[in-house]
Amino acid sequence: MQDKITIIRPDDWHIHLRDGAALKQTVKDAANQFSRAIIMPNLVPPVKNVQQASEYKERILTHIPKGNSFEPLMTLYLTDTTSIKDIKAAKDSGMIYAVKSYPAGATTNSHSGVTSLEAIYPTLACMAELGIPLLLHGEITRPDIDVFDREKCFIDEHLVPLVQKFPTLKVVLEHITTKEAVDFVKEANTNVAATITVQHLLYNRNHLLVGGIHPHYYCLPILKRNIHQEALIGAATSASPKFFLGTDSAPHPTHSKESACGCAGCYTAYAAIELYTEAFDRAHALDKLEGFASLFGPKFYGLPVNNDTITLIRKDWTAPTSLPFGENQVTPLKAGDTIHWQYLNESKNDN
Repeated sequence: MQDKITIIRPDDWHIHLRDGAALKQTVKDAANQFSRAIIMPNLVPPVKNVQQASEYKERILTHIPKGNSFEPLMTLYLTDTTSIKDIKAAKDSGMIYAVKSYPAGATTNSHSGVTSLEAIYPTLACMAELGIPLLLHGEITRPDIDVFDREKCFIDEHLVPLVQKFPTLKVVLEHITTKEAVDFVKEANTNVAATITVQHLLYNRNHLLVGGIHPHYYCLPILKRNIHQEALIGAATSASPKFFLGTDSAPHPTHSKESACGCAGCYTAYAAIELYTEAFDRAHALDKLEGFASLFGPKFYGLPVNNDTITLIRKDWTAPTSLPFGENQVTPLKAGDTIHWQYLNESKNDN
């Protein structure tokens, strides 16, 4: 049994840091383990242009711990009115690494999202020409679509024609949750990749629903059947460069999760790499973790691999029951439970 693993420092290719007072905790947690992170733009109001992204980045930078080199990689929020001029400005800025598309109403703060990908094909053509990746929340939100089928329907109705129309467009299907998504990404051209969250590797919909509704497992896209979980584990541990780490760590105040209309999102950034290590350990694939966590994301984005390493050891510790979140508290995934791997740094050695 392997009790220690050293890997190149990982990056997070999909994270929600939120804004304002919440940044004090979320930035610290992300910077603690990751060298870089793709920052989601679904604030209120959303980050739709270079100026807003620059201002948001400055707010993030003020919370990076002293001596830490964490780099936030900024994105823009794609809307029906995002113009070619906006895309060219993003490219010229040198600070925008991708553009994120949310179907309108699909998830937190997505009401300004895209109502029709087909209607913005000229904008997407410009992105393809300039080499700006499109990050997709791949769900259809029509009321006639079952919540467990949203991702499959999106692939069939929108993603297949999109990739056929723009074969040179770099596309990341974010936080995939289904076997159909795994199969699509595997079979697509090399410009198509996917991120996978740790909650979708560790859990399935039984964990969300059996014995009562467990709101801190609720995220979107929602946890699926175990057959889909198994497909995701297979993809993450396959050593395919098409699949890489994206936590989709998405904090909400505890009272907003534990309510009659609980918010979607799991907070994992506080122990993300430890949780991923646990998932890969369960799959007897610790030797595949470095590729998934540290190599394949930079390769897809055309960025250098990090030049330092981190070490994790097999050691049980108890996840906190809550963490500060601005004026509120956030309940992290696995709150109060045992985590079986520990990242070696000062903050975790105290646990």
